[in-house]
Amino acid sequence: MSLPHAILTALLEKPSSGLELTRRFDKSIGYFWSATHQQIYRELGKLETGGFIRALAPRQPVRGQKKRYEVLPAGRAELARWTAASQDPRPLRDPLLLRLRAAAVVGTEGIEADLRRHLDLHREQLAEYEEIQERDFPPGKDAPADRLQHLVLRAGIDLETFWTGWLTRALEEFERPAAEPSASKPSASGSSAAEDPAS
Repeated sequence: MSLPHAILTALLEKPSSGLELTRRFDKSIGYFWSATHQQIYRELGKLETGGFIRALAPRQPVRGQKKRYEVLPAGRAELARWTAASQDPRPLRDPLLLRLRAAAVVGTEGIEADLRRHLDLHREQLAEYEEIQERDFPPGKDAPADRLQHLVLRAGIDLETFWTGWLTRALEEFERPAAEPSASKPSASGSSAAEDPAS
């Protein structure tokens, strides 16, 4: 249910066509809520049919001009309702964690290389977020809307910082030598044969 609300948010920030929305999702909103071109156009149709948005009249009648949309009062009210509603945190579902659990059972072949690939990807994303922060949130940019947008970006920075740290620790575990097997096998009583006075 969040994609239509992401679209309402984007349109309240700036009336846009479907193509413009797709580009904005690729550059900003898509960092925390991704959507394909087809999904965005499908939701625009639903929101327009539901009376939440409307197509703006073109500034100049040009053949093939893309429709630009704006949010109607009903759309703003729906976004305000959804924003204020209580929602529970989503449980973490990451295939990488499940694959590590499976590797403990079937072996670790191939997974160390993929951990390194994931680490590189998270480092790249972290660097991109930090570049956006430096560019878009300089000291003194402190309006309430700016602070909230910065908080969203900070969530991405903190999440990527977590993943880079966690993956670094995970790879360190792969570099640790395997534990040596015990020299003597414990007896049924819990004492090794070397310690058994009867032997």
